[in-house]
Amino acid sequence: MSKKVLNGKATEEAMVPPVVVKAQYTKDLSFENPNIIEILTSLKEAPQIAVNVHVEASPMGDNDFEVVLMIRAEAKAQEKNLFLVDLSYGGVFQISPDVPKESISPFVLIECPRLLFPFARNIIADVTRDGGIPPILLNPIDFVALYQQKSQEELKNKNEK
Repeated sequence: MSKKVLNGKATEEAMVPPVVVKAQYTKDLSFENPNIIEILTSLKEAPQIAVNVHVEASPMGDNDFEVVLMIRAEAKAQEKNLFLVDLSYGGVFQISPDVPKESISPFVLIECPRLLFPFARNIIADVTRDGGIPPILLNPIDFVALYQQKSQEELKNKNEK
């Protein structure tokens, strides 16, 4: 909140947030647990878990964007697939017109997935726990590094053409 003087009297003026979360939702969720009996009865080593994260954003008008956080977690042990979880978790965000145009892309691809991540993390923990295995608790994700990596790949692909 900030103070504004109007006709000699101090009034409070609401600050416009840079982003408003208009909606968030599970867009797609898949869980495969093909070898649960073997996991429960004969697993002798800790599984190797690979996690891949991808972010996509699409404009939906002047200041609205759909942002989808896609997370894939896959576990293998003793050369067998133990489980696979694929989650696409989305949100609709309204970006303030005060955000400079050159900052919108990084804002949408860094800050918006950062807001979605705790909810997606919880869904993955719940579905893996409900699948009969210890919950997969994803570590925090550095969305700045993910954005920078994606930008470098796009620049490289553009230069190769």
